[in-house]
Amino acid sequence: MFIICIMVIVFIDQTVKHYIQSSMLPGMSFPVVQDIFSITYIQNAGAAFGILEDQRLFFIIVTMLVLICGAYFYPVLKKQCCMLRFGMALLLGGAAGNLIDRIRLGIVVDYFDFHIWPIFNIADIAIVSGVVIIIYHIFTKGLTE
Repeated sequence: MFIICIMVIVFIDQTVKHYIQSSMLPGMSFPVVQDIFSITYIQNAGAAFGILEDQRLFFIIVTMLVLICGAYFYPVLKKQCCMLRFGMALLLGGAAGNLIDRIRLGIVVDYFDFHIWPIFNIADIAIVSGVVIIIYHIFTKGLTE
């Protein structure tokens, strides 16, 4: 189920990004909820909030290391509770989705625009959700359950 979850996240993320790219031009935006939420296509050359802009190779290397560590520790992860496995799957699936963009396009496609927050994508949601689940699990259950 772990691998399937990762694959589903990558598939959904890449499908939505492909749709955004094929139907919008960079900078184009349309409101979903006026003055609150829009779909805005941007090309992000950095990380969250645009930090470390144009450090593509750095992000590729770091993400590859994260994915390699995930694969290396997979046998240990299989023995953990489903909440921790799910958090790791979200994290790895989101990381893989953004890595595909960086390798293929040199940027990450972002599109969810809440006007009070930097624009983000499904992979970003998966990464943040996965990290929150992992941290919650560690603080409430530790790493032994």
